[in-house]
Amino acid sequence: MAPQNSTDPRGEIQDLLSRIAQLADDGTVEEYLEHFTADAIWESQPNPVTGMAAQMRRGVALIEEGVRERRAGSVQGPGTSSRHVITTVSVSLDSDVEASSTAYWLFFRDTTTEPRLAGVGRYDDTHRFEDGRWKLAHRRITVG
Repeated sequence: MAPQNSTDPRGEIQDLLSRIAQLADDGTVEEYLEHFTADAIWESQPNPVTGMAAQMRRGVALIEEGVRERRAGSVQGPGTSSRHVITTVSVSLDSDVEASSTAYWLFFRDTTTEPRLAGVGRYDDTHRFEDGRWKLAHRRITVG
């Protein structure tokens, strides 16, 4: 079902991106995953800063597996003193129920002692309006 109001949803999508970043650092896995479509795709290049290999995860169950791996490896999540910062976001509406966005990200470590920038890159995302709200349907992460 398409959004019922005539307001511009770009702000809602920007809020979605911010919320996902915040939950990657401080939220529960379940809260984080609520913002993805069931068939979401999460893909990334190899990341030399975190030691992560290139990944392609299709479906929320495999995305959950990746989140839990990153948390178990102390790459991100509560207690890791890390922060994902989203900036220079642009959103394009492709239809009433689909949108795309590009945003730059900054990844900080050691935020409780001597904060240091540990990585930068770009998110190229697609979004879908589903269950009465916008969700992330595909994330492509570029490092650098």
